[in-house]
Amino acid sequence: MLAYTLFNLLVSGLQVLAARVQVTWDVGYLNISRDGISTWQAIGANGKLPIPPIYVTQGDVLELTAINNLDKPLSVHAHGLFQRNSSYYDGAGMVTECGIPPKSQFTYVIETRDQSGTYWVHAHYGTEAIDGLRAALVIRDLDPKLLDEYDEDVLLTLEDWGQGPLESMVDMLKTTPLVNLIPNHPTVLINGINANLSQPIRFTPGRRYRLRVVSMSFTYWFKVRLPGHTMQVIEADGIYSQPSAVDGLDMCPGQRYSVIITAHDSLKFNHALNVTFYSDFIPQTPGFNPLYHQVPIVYHDNAPIKTFTAIEDHEVKWADELAMEPRDKQMLLEPVDQHIVVNVKVLNREMGMSIHAYGHYAYAPVPVPPLYTALTTGDMALSPSVYAPQLNAIILKHNHVVELELRNSFAPIMHTYHSHGHAFQVVESGLAKINSSIPVKRFKGRYPMRRDTITLAAGQYVRVRIKADNPGVWYQHCHQEQHNLSGMAFTFIEAPDVMQQTLRVPQEMLEFCRILGHPTQGNSAGHFGSDMTGIDPPLAINGTANSITGT
Repeated sequence: MLAYTLFNLLVSGLQVLAARVQVTWDVGYLNISRDGISTWQAIGANGKLPIPPIYVTQGDVLELTAINNLDKPLSVHAHGLFQRNSSYYDGAGMVTECGIPPKSQFTYVIETRDQSGTYWVHAHYGTEAIDGLRAALVIRDLDPKLLDEYDEDVLLTLEDWGQGPLESMVDMLKTTPLVNLIPNHPTVLINGINANLSQPIRFTPGRRYRLRVVSMSFTYWFKVRLPGHTMQVIEADGIYSQPSAVDGLDMCPGQRYSVIITAHDSLKFNHALNVTFYSDFIPQTPGFNPLYHQVPIVYHDNAPIKTFTAIEDHEVKWADELAMEPRDKQMLLEPVDQHIVVNVKVLNREMGMSIHAYGHYAYAPVPVPPLYTALTTGDMALSPSVYAPQLNAIILKHNHVVELELRNSFAPIMHTYHSHGHAFQVVESGLAKINSSIPVKRFKGRYPMRRDTITLAAGQYVRVRIKADNPGVWYQHCHQEQHNLSGMAFTFIEAPDVMQQTLRVPQEMLEFCRILGHPTQGNSAGHFGSDMTGIDPPLAINGTANSITGT
């Protein structure tokens, strides 16, 4: 009881005790071979790749200063952080800001008062993140009950690493069938280095290890297993769950998990953490897709590695958000005020590259970031007419319960869905037909698990819910970077009437827009009313239209 009383005192005193943690990223180009295969011009910070993880304690204020020594604009996003009352710090380029101009710098202020757990930080302008600018972010917990559940904290980052800048790969895709691109597929980095050179994780008998696994991937999925050990999942995407025993993790780009693993009592054997790197959008090819790697788990330097009989994936108990419950016991959000159906669309082309979209139009940036449109158009900000069609803007009313049904009935491959500004309740999944949904699984118990990134399997739908209690403009997108850049995104314009009363964009950000030639007020074209003169027409993709019901 004393421990929890002290915890309550600590939490109440967060504002007094909080530190201001200052991190500087001097962002620039560097020629580097991270995988030992190819050397190319990547993007790093302070002349380095990998970028060291960032560690703060819950309640701290992270001040991340980005110095732009690139030849193009830069923005930085803290993946999974809600940025309450500060949507302008979310870092989504041409959504919440115009970007930091070359030879300029800007400090993002990231509050951690209401969040702890495992996150990451990455660029969010063009291809800068997949080309290198990414790092893990750990927000240490203060809750003594949680800290008592494990003895050591271990970070495991998983990355895909291309054979050149993504822009060059995109150019190649325009003229090359996918099957011919297999030799150019990404390789795997574990904790920032070639996965074949993975450094061992040392286990001491009987100790409990919190393994934080971060998929800092932009293309491929990862499966993580430690045969002979049980993983107790305690966190998904910064949301703490009731402990649940699983055999492994199947992670899409952007997801994070924390699992507790209790070391065996014996030094007789070492073990191997198995990491499988796979995708379903290029053919399965031995030595390329999937790729298999191992991280040594060392109990004793001279002990042999214990081997296990291989089992099929369907025999593995994978972590499943629909089978998990959050520790805070947040009830299912209801009643639903607004039901939104978003359909994945595909525009196939003659060669390997297709256009993927969430909605009728491929998302495309416009001259005025939609945050600035929402803040400067008065009552018109509540009307879709001031947002260009290619923003796929969905207007949410303050504190409304919103149910989002993401339907992948057209695309023959998996996708991901990542939400800025929210962790959504995962309510249901099932088969997505052209005009119907057939439920297969629904959350168990009374409290649906929440997270901010999820897999949307081919032929499947996922139903999630949020409460629109975070006024701002929030980018919603596929975290496979090629699909995001081709237009697989939409925007939540959340409570613009409340935004106008509560958000004040730093003047420095508005000045950056002026330098880069972007208006900072008016509709998407910088005009007032619905006049979109000067904006290219949106790229329409045929198929079932999205639908919104409720008000």
